[in-house]
Amino acid sequence: MFRGITKLNLDGKGRMAIPARYRERLMEDCGGRLIVTLDRDRCLLIYPFPEWQRIEQELMKLPSLSRPVRALQRFLLGHATDAELDSQGRILLSSELRQEAQLDKRVALVGQGNKFELWNEEAWAKQMTFWLQDESAAEEFNAALDSLSI
Repeated sequence: MFRGITKLNLDGKGRMAIPARYRERLMEDCGGRLIVTLDRDRCLLIYPFPEWQRIEQELMKLPSLSRPVRALQRFLLGHATDAELDSQGRILLSSELRQEAQLDKRVALVGQGNKFELWNEEAWAKQMTFWLQDESAAEEFNAALDSLSI
């Protein structure tokens, strides 16, 4: 499981070091092979390859004559890019994906269980403030929490 928030820097070439606590697991689970794609919230989603394969298969099972399905497939599959951990535990993020997600030097890597989200650090802070202050989001959040046994 990937969890927690880690603030990181991208280097001048667009490489990001995966935190050391995840590297061994990523090497064991997928040989360091990852898929990076764009999320509609303008962050990047980073999946271990086997996890992405499951999602990709599910996306391809959806009815392709449906306009919303085709849009989703085009969005997620169209932006999907291979990335591989190098010998120093870094991945290279394509300039196109960095531009779409408005990533500059400072980023926030957010563990989401089976994947990571990668946010522009400033955008992450603004989004967190919005989620905490938005009443409809708060109602949805509280309803979801009501269904959990913590």
